[in-house]
Amino acid sequence: MTAHPALHLVDAVASQLAGPDTAPLGPRAVSSDRQHLAYGPLGIALLHIERAATGLGPWQRAHDWLAAASRRPLTSGPDSHPFYGAPAFAHALACAADHLPGSYQRALTTMDRQIAVDIGRRLDAGRLPQLAEFDTIRGLTGYGAYLMRRSPGSPTMRAVLDYCVRLTEPITHHGETLPGWWTESGPSGSPDDRFPGGHANTGMAHGIGGVLALLALAARNGTVTDGHHAAMRTILAWLDRWQEKTGRGPAWPYWVTLGELRTGRLALSGPWRRRPSWCYGTAGLARAQQLAALALGNTGRQIDAENALVAALTDPDQLRATTDNGLCHGFVGLAHVAARTADDAHPSTVGRLRAAIPALLTAVHPPDTDPELAATALIQDEERGPGLLDGAAGTALALLAPSTAAPPRSAWDACLLIA
Repeated sequence: MTAHPALHLVDAVASQLAGPDTAPLGPRAVSSDRQHLAYGPLGIALLHIERAATGLGPWQRAHDWLAAASRRPLTSGPDSHPFYGAPAFAHALACAADHLPGSYQRALTTMDRQIAVDIGRRLDAGRLPQLAEFDTIRGLTGYGAYLMRRSPGSPTMRAVLDYCVRLTEPITHHGETLPGWWTESGPSGSPDDRFPGGHANTGMAHGIGGVLALLALAARNGTVTDGHHAAMRTILAWLDRWQEKTGRGPAWPYWVTLGELRTGRLALSGPWRRRPSWCYGTAGLARAQQLAALALGNTGRQIDAENALVAALTDPDQLRATTDNGLCHGFVGLAHVAARTADDAHPSTVGRLRAAIPALLTAVHPPDTDPELAATALIQDEERGPGLLDGAAGTALALLAPSTAAPPRSAWDACLLIA
């Protein structure tokens, strides 16, 4: 694959976000979102870390954005989580330290100790779990993604994996048998009248999809615990049970409600439920299932997962449900998941996966679009802003690898549990 014109948009975003004192940012990005990996300076720092690691930009820009995020004390303890405060800063810092031997190590060592304490506090929680206890964004699965890079063989990592295994064991609540990751809240994590009795979340961001991805990645890296493979098979069986047919291939609901669990049938579905994004839906779950199949040595399941992603990326109905360009649930996120999936794909599917990527990149940056104007519009979008999950920095980061047919050099996307 040759370099895609979308790389010009990456360059323009990086140029306009060259430094925290000159970037056209709204007040939220430098105040309430200062410590947030999803929205603030940390995501911009990741963009400059990746560009510096690939020789496309200077390291000073990354340093400046990291400094901007840490000008005031960082939140730690129970008010922090993998995408906010000291743990979020530690992720960005670790991405830079991987390429700058000796740099940041003292700060990282201090943060690692605090993160271990925070994880221990969460592991003491009981059942039923809250989404924020275990999910990728706020919970133990997200902490596991960090530990897998920093201390994969540590007792703390083993404790997180033990927790994930326990999460897959069925529980009895008010006389009903429920999956162990059942939560009594709605998908937002708060009580919700639309979800009487709670729900079982399947997503990568907030559900069991992220747990499956963590278990699979850990197993592929040689870190396993008792019941590890059985737990992956339990999650896979759940996804098999609740998959939907789209006419092109399987898709998965964002969640299963108590009413659906009791009847054994999903309620009438709509396009909102089939958007094939990273956070919810087929794209992230297909990657998680591919990783699990690779860890289990199940080639048939691997090919099925890859074909499900190809189907989602070429299904007009599912693509029409995709309404923005961002990393979390937009076209650029689909391109990045497709590129990561293709890196590990079976020879029978890799060509079709890579063939789907250019159209996704073109949806993000159509031909003859002025990259400078497009970058300005991305950065100044009041709803999405300059950050990682929905905004300009994440869009630019996700455009880099599939545009150049080269894998990321930093581990910026380790927090998404797709690599």
